[in-house]
Amino acid sequence: MADSWTALVIGNSRLHWAEFSGDLLQKTWDTPHVNQNQPQLQHELWIASVVPSQNQFWQAHPRAHFISLEQVPLQGLYPTLGIDRALALWGAIQTLGSPVLVIDAGTALTFTGANRDLLIGGAILPGLTLQFQSLNQGTAALPDLHSSFAIRPSSFFPRWALTTEAAIASGILHTVLAGLHSFIHDWRQTYPTSAVVLTGGDGDRLYAYLQSLHPDVASSVEVNPQLAFRGIQAIQQNQ
Repeated sequence: MADSWTALVIGNSRLHWAEFSGDLLQKTWDTPHVNQNQPQLQHELWIASVVPSQNQFWQAHPRAHFISLEQVPLQGLYPTLGIDRALALWGAIQTLGSPVLVIDAGTALTFTGANRDLLIGGAILPGLTLQFQSLNQGTAALPDLHSSFAIRPSSFFPRWALTTEAAIASGILHTVLAGLHSFIHDWRQTYPTSAVVLTGGDGDRLYAYLQSLHPDVASSVEVNPQLAFRGIQAIQQNQ
């Protein structure tokens, strides 16, 4: 029977988990951040963290492996590149080959591209939730709408809105999707056969919106929420 092991991505907003049996991904789930030492698991725990303050709660685990940027076998990685971006990119290469553009719709919305084993570059902007929350937190009267927008692919929000709520949705969603369209178009000017893949907590929602507004672009974009776990798996297999 294959040995079981667990992957943990400590993200900006949540803990992201995956349970493996050998090479087989069994299940994934999310939990909140923790504030105390955690019970020790019975098997190996492979950790990628972008929140240093959370690391202390897992360091006592006798079979914990904290993955560093140096372990990701890509060229051109810079010291401040998030380990989550690097692992998602490496996981995309394992899954889809290269060149590849990874769009991670998490707390931050990131674009990260590679060709062969070389990082080409990318971009970072606030994710959907942060954009909705910032208008609420930085103003006196605008509401926080981020939890109100379920996937509605058949009814996209009008660009020229007639209510405050719809205007917020229009401003955020239309500009984010215009950015997606622009980055994907620019990437494919150089790499016309490249895979483009959406991942992250808002990946499905962003893809549904993209289908509504730019169906021609969406038709050539994949959605894979497991890219970072596939990157961890590749590191674990080569330990």
